[in-house]
Amino acid sequence: MYPAPHIREASKNDIATIRDIATITWPDAYRTYISMAQLNYMLDMMYSDDSLLDQMNKGHQFYIAELDGEAIGFASVSKEANNTCKLNKLYVLPTSQKTGAGKALLFKTIDFATSVAANCLYLQVNKQNNAQHFYSKHGFRVREAAVLDIGGGFVMDDYIMELVFKH
Repeated sequence: MYPAPHIREASKNDIATIRDIATITWPDAYRTYISMAQLNYMLDMMYSDDSLLDQMNKGHQFYIAELDGEAIGFASVSKEANNTCKLNKLYVLPTSQKTGAGKALLFKTIDFATSVAANCLYLQVNKQNNAQHFYSKHGFRVREAAVLDIGGGFVMDDYIMELVFKH
């Protein structure tokens, strides 16, 4: 049994930490079904200093999960159109999975969404990503399938999953 991870709001000072965690987790999470070329393209697109700063400046709320004072994961959530929120990112280091950090980060993003009175929290998850089972276990349902062009000759073949809130 692990001690409960501590979840805190991230700041611009955490950009390097967020990028480092993404750089470690992405190949582990996606290498069996996304090419290294696409992985590198997406990491650069979503996790460069400028991109992360832009996301924060646009109101994306980032959270850091810490265990024994070490950052082991992060999540990002944003308020979107039509009174919804989007879970943009949720990653935990491979060596720190099964510590409760993913669940704690997910609950923190759900708290954010309910605090702004959103109707639902939605996310995109690759159709081959086992994380969809994690989200299903916490009440998310597949709303639709989507193939999204992300530039560079690459696409994301995802499910859009949502957790609908009863107000």
